[in-house]
Amino acid sequence: SVIVVSDVLCVTVIQGQNDWGVTYSSTKLCALKGSTVDIRGTYRYPSRIYGRDTTVENTFWFTKVNGDVPVDLRTDSEYSGRVQYHCDNNICTLRITDLRESDSAEYKFKFITNQPGGSYTGLPGVTLLVTGLQVLVRITHPTLYPTWRELKCQSSCRLPDHPSYVWYKNGQKIPTKTSSSYSDYFYSADSYSCAVKGHDDSPSPSVCVRDQSCNRVTYTDRSICASKGSSVDISSTYNSHETIRSKFWFSSEHSHQWQSPSQSEVLSEDFQYAGRVQVLETERGRSTLRITDLRESDSAQYRFKFTAGSFEWNSILPGTALTVTALQVQVTRIKVYQSYTEAELKCHSSCSPVGRLSYVW
Repeated sequence: SVIVVSDVLCVTVIQGQNDWGVTYSSTKLCALKGSTVDIRGTYRYPSRIYGRDTTVENTFWFTKVNGDVPVDLRTDSEYSGRVQYHCDNNICTLRITDLRESDSAEYKFKFITNQPGGSYTGLPGVTLLVTGLQVLVRITHPTLYPTWRELKCQSSCRLPDHPSYVWYKNGQKIPTKTSSSYSDYFYSADSYSCAVKGHDDSPSPSVCVRDQSCNRVTYTDRSICASKGSSVDISSTYNSHETIRSKFWFSSEHSHQWQSPSQSEVLSEDFQYAGRVQVLETERGRSTLRITDLRESDSAQYRFKFTAGSFEWNSILPGTALTVTALQVQVTRIKVYQSYTEAELKCHSSCSPVGRLSYVW
């Protein structure tokens, strides 16, 4: 049954036989890419069956099934380092951090008891839609006001709590704009992006409002996880309204700058990165920073910057966040017998490296 609490909140009760059941606090959730979401389930079960007290042995959330077996999110490599459970008093909350659009799915809660056949899954589950932001440009009076535009910061689903917005011009915050809409006279050299207030690290891509020759930088990846000792390519595409005079990559955490060898400036020879950094330009308007033999100390935010004429791209918007992780062996299950010990081991990292990895034991 569905109980309508208000215009926006629904609570779904899944009723099981003999008072087995799961209640979700909401059936549908919309969340912003890069943010954190909590999904809560309350479960119940008979306290006693045929004279035997009921105890809960395991609780978990899942989206996938391997054969007939649900895959606990804590063991799913796509969620590595991003999932937490908080379970107490028959309430179990799933928290997912650093949300990705690929996290959009139906999340289901299952609990297992000591009773024969005593497990229960709450169906249907909670549908989560993870959305990014986009700036839509509308031309309202092309003849009368040719430089006037209406901008709209838009998401693919309705975000909760009626958020305030932040607007950026050429990567710099516009302090007076807090609405999801923005109308003004615009110059062809400028690019604009938007973010939800409080989630400035998850802005929309920058867009050219009047034509495609505006100043902007777009990163291929907002975050990258890589294994210690491996190599990584951090890429961006860039465009300028005037001829570019200089361009380079930098990390504000480490105060380093790396420039293309084709330019007059010499590649930085910092001892921490010496012999491990290259700047590649395989095509016009694309720059790639390659770091080899990665160390955990390389974990940082990397940005691209250029100067063109009197203009300098000096954006406060996030670049690409690199996390370098070392592998660890975790013991996930252990059982002691009289003559031997049986254990299940897992090769674990603090984040999810790009692509599917093969392991050697």
